[in-house]
Amino acid sequence: MRLWRKRHEDTVQARPVEGPSLPDDSTVHLVLDLALRVGEAQMAGGAGADDVTTTILAVTNAYGLPHTEVDVIYTSITVACHRGTDAAPVTSMRVVRSRSVDYTRLAAVERLVRRITAAGISALDAYAEIDRISLADHPYPRWVATLAWAGMAAAVAFLVGGSAVLAVTAAVVTALIDRVGRLLNRRALPFFFQQAVGGALATSVALAMYSTDLLPSVRPSLLIATGIVVLLSGLSLVGTVQDAITGYNVTAAGRTMEVALLTAGLIAGITLTLRAGVQFGVATTMADPLPPLISEVPMQFAAGAATSAFFALAGYAPLRALPTAAAAGAVGTTTYGLLALTGINTVTCAAAAATVVGFGSTIVGRRLRTPPLLLAVAGMVPLLPGWTIYRGLYQLTADGDAAGLSTLVLAAATALALAAGVVLGEHLGRPVRTGLGRLAARSRR
Repeated sequence: MRLWRKRHEDTVQARPVEGPSLPDDSTVHLVLDLALRVGEAQMAGGAGADDVTTTILAVTNAYGLPHTEVDVIYTSITVACHRGTDAAPVTSMRVVRSRSVDYTRLAAVERLVRRITAAGISALDAYAEIDRISLADHPYPRWVATLAWAGMAAAVAFLVGGSAVLAVTAAVVTALIDRVGRLLNRRALPFFFQQAVGGALATSVALAMYSTDLLPSVRPSLLIATGIVVLLSGLSLVGTVQDAITGYNVTAAGRTMEVALLTAGLIAGITLTLRAGVQFGVATTMADPLPPLISEVPMQFAAGAATSAFFALAGYAPLRALPTAAAAGAVGTTTYGLLALTGINTVTCAAAAATVVGFGSTIVGRRLRTPPLLLAVAGMVPLLPGWTIYRGLYQLTADGDAAGLSTLVLAAATALALAAGVVLGEHLGRPVRTGLGRLAARSRR
């Protein structure tokens, strides 16, 4: 028995301890909290769960925590560091409570991550930097964002074939919606009701103008469609589809529920207002034939570029990113228009145009120090099916036509094709970007 115990003790002493050699406990906690705060900033800015996971692993690896597990769901991020057989793992969690789009903040986070992975900053300094980024104010005053939303609405009005009068009217209405939404947000009104109020405001102004014949040259349907595009542009369609495709099903389900609920609020506001118009007899001829996206490709090019640039400005993007965002919108809308001229159906045109945008954003974004997410979303926004949604709602509400369901299905398919196309383009662009990076590194040698 004593001989067996002696052999067992010798075996235990000779057995190597499994696991990495890690820094001290305080450094481990610091690095994990730093990685969580970086991931939280990305998640709040609309980044996909796969991108957040990759970034967190890059940060932990850079600071000597190679065996780290990351679990990202829609409302929280959990990070666990394995420390071998002799020490318990360290697990930290952070809840993502606020979601506000600020592309300047997102760009600053990506710059910080590049410095971390290049070993250009210590963990303590990086923590101080992410704290500064998270607490920084927006780079522009709030009224600049309001003017940007108004400018985006004016550009969308030209994009759908409207006149200058429609553009000015859409800009004024959108500015009103933004300010009212800002007021409601200060009162902590849920976003569902904010979307409903926005849709009701856009439709009410269109009904009032139609019933009073105030501006006979303005087509009310296009005014409502413009408002729909602006209100839909803030939804995280790309992130939702990206999470579903990359296997983050819980996060995808949470994003899908949010997008569906906010879209339902918008639809509710428009539908109730249209129904009220029918009851008062002022909405019997507000439906127009489905227009093409634009009649002339040069105008489409300019309007798409302006729409994307104003959207980027409304999302507090850096000024240097606005020309690139404009280029993304111009490329997306022009690709769509050229494909539409060949007779290809709407959904396929949308998917192909979004794929081109996603591909270009992945390759160009990193080189220009601009978040690819900004370019991808900005390039997709001009193609959102605002008019199709309005047409389907009008058919169901005012005309009582069941064909409105098929029209709404077409709108949903178009939106899904746009988001899926962007994700596909990003996937196709990653190996090309990596290859170009290797060529650039060889040329420097």
